[in-house]
Amino acid sequence: MFEKKAQSTVPINDLLARRWSGVSYDPGRPVEAEKLTSCIEAARWSMSCYGAQPWNFIICDRSRDEAAWNTALECLAEGNIAWAQNAPVLILAVAAEHFAHNGEPNRWAQYDTGSAGISLCLQATDLGLMAHQMGGFDAHQSRQVFGIPEGHTPMAMIAIGYQTAREDVPEERREREFAPRRRNPGAEHFFFGKWGAGDNND
Repeated sequence: MFEKKAQSTVPINDLLARRWSGVSYDPGRPVEAEKLTSCIEAARWSMSCYGAQPWNFIICDRSRDEAAWNTALECLAEGNIAWAQNAPVLILAVAAEHFAHNGEPNRWAQYDTGSAGISLCLQATDLGLMAHQMGGFDAHQSRQVFGIPEGHTPMAMIAIGYQTAREDVPEERREREFAPRRRNPGAEHFFFGKWGAGDNND
């Protein structure tokens, strides 16, 4: 594996620095059942409003159920299929739109499902796996092919697997895969006290 650690302005947790969304998966190496279970467990213990746990994850492991995996792959945008076809696991994250205990709308459901998703991805990183969350998929198609009931919103598809060796990254993906990671300056997105206010210590 090769790493692209975040070049943060101050030190951050190593696991957070190592997590990144690569696209070069080893198609010949499945994810061990115990590692996949560990990723699922990490998502299960994520935080949520009222402890409602509004997430559902449809796990499509090619080594267990190739038909389901193919169904998930076919939901992806063409550009994502080109590389995700090498990922041995595809996971669809779905948010429940209402609280189960009272049927009221849960406006935090998508936020909480995203939290569970990043918990899953961080656990994958800790286990030596690579995780890549995708918005490029057909939500309507995924509803139909996976039998997702009304009141539930497909949010993201997540590819999980082992990274290829640096020398095995296809030529057409090398520029993207090896390019330095970038983020906007913190002051563009993080405010102190009111909208648009920077850190007085800067």
